[in-house]
Amino acid sequence: MLDVLGLEPDDEQVYRALLGLPDRPAGTLSELLALPRPQVETCLARLVRWGLVIRSADERFTAAPPAMALGALISQRRDGLRAAEHALVTFAEEHRAAMQADSIVDLIEVVTGADAIRHRYLQVQQAARSQVRSFITAPFIALPPDENTAEPVALGRGVRFRAVLDRAVLAEPGIIGDAIASLRNGVQLRVADELPMKLMLADAELGLVPLATTPTGEPGAVLLHRSGLLDAMDTLFETVWRTAHPLELPAAGEKSEAAAERGAEGPTDLDRMILALLLAGVTDLTAATQLGLSPRTLHRRLRRLMDIAGVRTRMQLGGHAVRQGWVQA
Repeated sequence: MLDVLGLEPDDEQVYRALLGLPDRPAGTLSELLALPRPQVETCLARLVRWGLVIRSADERFTAAPPAMALGALISQRRDGLRAAEHALVTFAEEHRAAMQADSIVDLIEVVTGADAIRHRYLQVQQAARSQVRSFITAPFIALPPDENTAEPVALGRGVRFRAVLDRAVLAEPGIIGDAIASLRNGVQLRVADELPMKLMLADAELGLVPLATTPTGEPGAVLLHRSGLLDAMDTLFETVWRTAHPLELPAAGEKSEAAAERGAEGPTDLDRMILALLLAGVTDLTAATQLGLSPRTLHRRLRRLMDIAGVRTRMQLGGHAVRQGWVQA
């Protein structure tokens, strides 16, 4: 449990023993823990050095109060991590300068194989300090969205995520559930008619571009370091992002027909999901399938919304939904 602070398992075992049995000599601890006495004495020496254990004049040991001792150690480690982060920025700038002075070959790394691409995909997100941007297209070769373990970790440390989905991706099984989870976690999503490639950018430092399969049948990708090519990928993303349609899906899980009947004076969460998907260009059949509805139920829900809005066409309904704040434009 305390290995993240630099303690060995035996150190933690000795410390926890002293929490319940203060003022004990090394010999007693050795017998209690069934550990060789020299090993216990080594642990005690480390614990005393770190301020976790207090040694008396007669060589008896007592655990320091955890809130004070462990709190101080955690603060030291936190300060060390901040210093490491500052060093990372310096090292990254030194590396960038060196790379700019080096050959073009060093700016591009070829990655081959699904496992290697998956590893780089996670690494790029782990390296991000401020933002991650991506183009998401089907099929998912290396890592499906629901297996992206690096995203929630990066979000937790304050990294901003923006992603543009190819419209065809919204027909993939389970993608709406993944989108709702991502939106709930703070990811911004938009939908484009068609994307030119898969892409992931970490800040302005790294870019991963998956490519078509190699002649041997293995998927390939290129990892781009800071360069003019990476700048072009940056501009491409921002251009597509500005013209893509925002995707806002309610997080509530009202998918049953009975639940959808509530809210007679306005749209339910299910209605908002239907409108959001249709405004993003998803077909009726795909929207119904993703939401677990029959096409007939979806059409009935749309008819009800048109009656509430007092309009006669879907185009008019879309305009009314945006004006009334039912969905985002």
